[in-house]
Amino acid sequence: MTGDTNGWAADGREGAHEGPERAGGLGTSTDARTAGSGIARRRVGGGILALGGALALTPIPLAGAAARSGPGAGTADGSADTGAGMDSGAHRPTLRRGSAARAGLLQEPLDQLVRDAEAYLADSPEHPWYAGAVLLAGRGGTVALHRPIGKAVRYAAYDEKTDTGVEFPADQQIAMAEDTVFDLASISKLFTSLLAVQQIERGTLELEATVASYLPDFAGGGKQDVTVRHLLTHTSGFRSWIPLYEEPTREGKLRRLWEEVPASTPGSAYLYSDLNLISLQLILEKITGRPLDALLRDEITAPLGMHRTRYNPPASWKPKIAATEDARLPWSGLERGLVWGEVHDENAFGLDGVAGHAGVFSCAWDLAVLARTLLNGGVYGRARILSEESVDLLFTDFNTAFPGDEHGLGFELYQHWYMGAMATPRSAGHTGFTGTSLVLDPSTDTFLVVLGNSVHPVRSWRSGSAPRVAAANQLARAVPVRPERGRTAWFSGMASASTATLTLPALRLHSARARLECTLWWDTERAADALFLEASESQDWQPVPFTTLAPGHRPDPQPHPTGSVTGWSGRVWHRLEADLTAWRGRDVTLRWRYATDRLYVGRGAYVDGLRVRDGVRTVFDAERPRDAGRIEATGWAPSAD
Repeated sequence: MTGDTNGWAADGREGAHEGPERAGGLGTSTDARTAGSGIARRRVGGGILALGGALALTPIPLAGAAARSGPGAGTADGSADTGAGMDSGAHRPTLRRGSAARAGLLQEPLDQLVRDAEAYLADSPEHPWYAGAVLLAGRGGTVALHRPIGKAVRYAAYDEKTDTGVEFPADQQIAMAEDTVFDLASISKLFTSLLAVQQIERGTLELEATVASYLPDFAGGGKQDVTVRHLLTHTSGFRSWIPLYEEPTREGKLRRLWEEVPASTPGSAYLYSDLNLISLQLILEKITGRPLDALLRDEITAPLGMHRTRYNPPASWKPKIAATEDARLPWSGLERGLVWGEVHDENAFGLDGVAGHAGVFSCAWDLAVLARTLLNGGVYGRARILSEESVDLLFTDFNTAFPGDEHGLGFELYQHWYMGAMATPRSAGHTGFTGTSLVLDPSTDTFLVVLGNSVHPVRSWRSGSAPRVAAANQLARAVPVRPERGRTAWFSGMASASTATLTLPALRLHSARARLECTLWWDTERAADALFLEASESQDWQPVPFTTLAPGHRPDPQPHPTGSVTGWSGRVWHRLEADLTAWRGRDVTLRWRYATDRLYVGRGAYVDGLRVRDGVRTVFDAERPRDAGRIEATGWAPSAD
């Protein structure tokens, strides 16, 4: 596909191109290069990593060490099958099918996930978002949902005059299946990144080395200061893409890459670019002497048993591959007709199907194996593809200078625009232009794969990432949040573009030590959505400052002078206290207000153990039935999970 906004704007942030390249690789030299001591000397897990004197990285615990979502956040007996920890010798699960309960998930949100996904098979609003999809969701070692919907192959062509799809006869259409293989598009970048981190770990590649130290011709156009880290974090200055496929020879394609002038100074801005991962491919092929497709097979897919993952799938796979686009001018950069069984991305196609930015084909189960491997700290069964320290880097934000563009080494972090309510500072993943996405959340040990053929029959039919967000919201909702005490807590819900209020009855306070006490749990879209504590003596509401204390994490209470919280609280209950002495001798009404914008939401907010003390007297206690009955809830509801 072309590199204009026709592809870029469809998701706002996705790569405009994905595809493969030729089996022989792009690199010319087969000599290996040893350059430094690898990741072992840049350990993240034990402290703060400083790179280039300007980057401070906070280590993030992975799945096993991450806090569960409150007491009993797991199976019915309270012991989540989340595959315990990153500790040495800890159990690291392999995948098997199981019930939602076995996975420590709630069944109803998973059922809703499927219903939501099926809704996008219909016009949404003008055309279907995809012809079909395969959905996979799980927690720990259990795949609790693996569901195909719709068609893998439906359209023979696209009629641009009527803006309709020309369908194959019914007997030639192919239903989606659990093992349907998809062109992953830009999810391919993750595999290239993993291969690079392996080489960093082995000491043959340096994160802070310049690209030109491996590929001297790369320095053309003023790129001499671009480093390997810049490539992996999309801070090299490369523009999003260039039409390499217009060059008829391999040499011409390389010449355009060498001569490309950065759009910004390396390290000064974030700009997602396919060229970063193409460049990284060239380095990998240079230092290993092997083409990228061989590296993928030998270093990742064969050890992990990912037998349905590869570049350039053979012709025998075609009946099990989802078709992509009727690729014709002017919406495509190349006149190819129906693309089915070969890479969709024009640049990858021009590189003979093996490219660093696109071209990997895979199925949902194989991607779940990859997700489980990373959540296990780099190991799956008897195979280890990365050290725990290396995996730490994948989940560590290197782009602290660019809020909103958080990025590990190859992996995007904390992106609500496709991770939905699964987005936390620990959530990692990627999308692909063809309609694919992968999300991992180490804090809950959950993983989500959504593979759709959303450019079938044409790329202009889909817009945004609504199906991805909807699926992620439901998987996040499926992770229980157990009440801090008792059987239920008040839950704000997860509706977008809404305001939910939880209002206590009017109380007259007499003491100089009046205070509100409760426990609080929140996870919202940072800055955009927030939870407010407010007070009123008449019609006007004003903020009530409060403090929160997280168990075991911070010894000192955290002040919230604006009377609000937003973002991610660590998925633990916080003790809250608010001083109410300002309303001494007056009637005051207190409320919680949860407000969301129209775009994305987090997991919501929970309030438990509401109590108002007036000196030594308890004037309101939500655990007393009479007091509980006086609470006015709009949008909030009692929840056991």
